[in-house]
Amino acid sequence: MPTSNIAQALFIEGPDAATFAHNQFTSQVSTLPNGQWQFSSWLDAQGRVRALFHLARLADERFLLMLRGGDAASFADALQRFVFRLRVKLMVANSSVLGSGSAMPMYVVDAEDDVIHLGCGAHSLLLSSHANDDDARRVMELRAGWPWLPDDALNELLPPALSLHRLGAVALDKGCYPGQEIVARLHYRGGNKRHLHQVELSRIVAAGSVLRQNDREFVRLLDVIQHDDRIEALAVIADEIANNIVQHAENTSDDDVAVQLLNTWPD
Repeated sequence: MPTSNIAQALFIEGPDAATFAHNQFTSQVSTLPNGQWQFSSWLDAQGRVRALFHLARLADERFLLMLRGGDAASFADALQRFVFRLRVKLMVANSSVLGSGSAMPMYVVDAEDDVIHLGCGAHSLLLSSHANDDDARRVMELRAGWPWLPDDALNELLPPALSLHRLGAVALDKGCYPGQEIVARLHYRGGNKRHLHQVELSRIVAAGSVLRQNDREFVRLLDVIQHDDRIEALAVIADEIANNIVQHAENTSDDDVAVQLLNTWPD
């Protein structure tokens, strides 16, 4: 998770905004109604996740992308290369901060003036010029398996390793988008051998750290939260290693961080 609550978000606007977003992102953008949001992502040609975000449709020709990790300005610069002659504007939300709001129905968007709420069930994500965040929201999202990607995890992981199909962030019934062939091959032919897990750690470790054991990757940590004398994290773990952790055959890294599996999510 970020060390400050400065929002990493951008707006996509213009007559071709929906077409552009649908052709670039992994979710079914064309069917997203005004006033709703969905999980989505942007992949590279090898199918690795370059960005993960909440994609909200504010109006027919206006979308908000609230990143779950990464830098909005860098993301906008990379996206700009694919605009070509489309009537689209990309604008970073420079003055906005990310905070926690009151409970709202899942996927509902409430936008008024410069305040935008994204409904997440028991809470909402709040984008405004003034907002307060808290650990309660972060813990709820972690336990729901909503990944937050630290910089070291960007351009590294395939969608199944982050359980993006489960979140509805990846559509298999739409036309081509960057990395689509890899996504389809992994889904229909298999081959993904890493999955998302909720874990408890014996001590605090920085988000984005890769724990190693005997010179191999043991656990790749995403977000890490310390609360109520516990340290919980989302982590990507190879299936063989996850099974060994469950069987207590191996559960400690080379630097003596013990890992306990609390929950596991499918592709």
